[in-house]
Amino acid sequence: MLQHTPEPQGHFVPAGPLQWGKSAVLEAIQHLEQPFALVRGESGVGAGFRGVTTLGGPPTSGALPLLAWVPALPPERLGDPSFQMVYGTRYSYVAGEMANGIGSAEMVIAMAKAGMIGFFGSGGLSTERVRTAVERIQSELGDLPYGFNLIHSPQDPRQEQALVDLYLEKGVRTVCAAAFMSLTPAVVHYRAAGLSRNGSEIHVSNRLIAKVSREEVATHFLAPAPEKILRALVEQGKITAEQAELARQVPMADDLTAEADSGGHTDNRASFVLIPLMLMLRDRMRAEHGYTQIVRVGAAGGISTPQAVAAAFALGAAYVVTGTVNQACIEAGTSDLAKSLLAQAGAADVDMAPASDMFEAGVKVQVLKRGTMFSRRGERLYEIWREYSSLDAIPSDERQKLEEQILRRPAEDVWKDCVSFFSERDPAQLERAEREPKHKLALIFRWYLGMSSRWAIAGVEDRKLDTQIWCGPAIGAFNAWTRGTFLAEPANRRVATVAANLLAGAAAITRSRWLNAQGIDLGPEALAWTPRPINE
Repeated sequence: MLQHTPEPQGHFVPAGPLQWGKSAVLEAIQHLEQPFALVRGESGVGAGFRGVTTLGGPPTSGALPLLAWVPALPPERLGDPSFQMVYGTRYSYVAGEMANGIGSAEMVIAMAKAGMIGFFGSGGLSTERVRTAVERIQSELGDLPYGFNLIHSPQDPRQEQALVDLYLEKGVRTVCAAAFMSLTPAVVHYRAAGLSRNGSEIHVSNRLIAKVSREEVATHFLAPAPEKILRALVEQGKITAEQAELARQVPMADDLTAEADSGGHTDNRASFVLIPLMLMLRDRMRAEHGYTQIVRVGAAGGISTPQAVAAAFALGAAYVVTGTVNQACIEAGTSDLAKSLLAQAGAADVDMAPASDMFEAGVKVQVLKRGTMFSRRGERLYEIWREYSSLDAIPSDERQKLEEQILRRPAEDVWKDCVSFFSERDPAQLERAEREPKHKLALIFRWYLGMSSRWAIAGVEDRKLDTQIWCGPAIGAFNAWTRGTFLAEPANRRVATVAANLLAGAAAITRSRWLNAQGIDLGPEALAWTPRPINE
């Protein structure tokens, strides 16, 4: 039955019926709430759920040789208990923010009601749109956990500050800071404004989770807030002198999410390298600054199967963060068209394409390749921008192809839309474009890059080949895992159900590994978890 059966470690006296055979043991592994003993008897190898276990010593009456012992492992025991305590969750599981409201209010609400935490995708949205989401989520959830995104906006720092002002006004107590390259006054303002003294302790009311993929960025969030920014915030009356003093004694972040290869902005890091690096960096900086607080390190990027979740926790992650898989779920704030395309994707069906928000810097995002031509067309726009100094410098035949095949409008008509948009959002962009024709060309091309994600969210069939769907290779593993099950259909994919299966599967896989460590090899079947219609 087993590929290897070790010598007994002790004895087990059953107090109830035993289940015999390999299939019974495999089933016992998946009863996560029940510890069990693996025993040898006349019927072979079996599992006993109730009885007395004795390690070593002579056998007592009715005792069977004990081959292994497997403790219970309900999904809520995965990860760091302090994460659950601080954020008020039952599980160490986060549905990450996805920009433009793809990480929707519906998703945040569903996660909270399932004992987890989700983050609303504020990036790319107006402050008023985010305000509406804050009010809805707060009214529906009350004291249940939720969070909002604060994305670094180098092109528009006023929007970044406007979101912080909104979060402080509305009492949003958990924020995920993403895409930061260094600390800005806005993110320091949010952190410091939530600090107060509680006796001899520092009370933190504004929790900050930083999403990073580089050590040099992580150091900013593992250190106290910069002195120069703190002084400026005090002078501006945004924080008190006491809050500035407290901010000098705590790290900027409560939690650090190590973001490996993921959809959207990504450095394509490997989680097996990134997570240990961040843990070691965390420990060095804690010793350097003498913190009593331990910054937890979570795992994001590539989390789409029970094996990946189990691996992340085995690496030492305090919590896991999912992204791409949630975009394929019912609650995601995107179209059925996008969800259908995601459901057909394999691990190799992704590509890198120019990012709208950092186009001129050559920054790229990871997107879905299958079913669209966006990545190829976006790359062509970047090549044209690199080659020509202005719109008028583009040869007529090249410009005709550009307007007919990619923009599908005269470039000057696109420019009128740019003028209308930036006149309200950031007039400085238009002033620069007047001085620098190449910047005008960049804004026109950024129109296409920005609209492509909106066409995906709205499900514009006529623009299907131009849809920009942020996506990492994890979607391919997710689709392979769910193939032939009820979760293969987008209509059955709910964020809480997906999360529950990922966690339960990870717990079952971990229990099978505990058997491996005791010399029991049940074969590959022990590392499988078939999705089932559970929601908690």
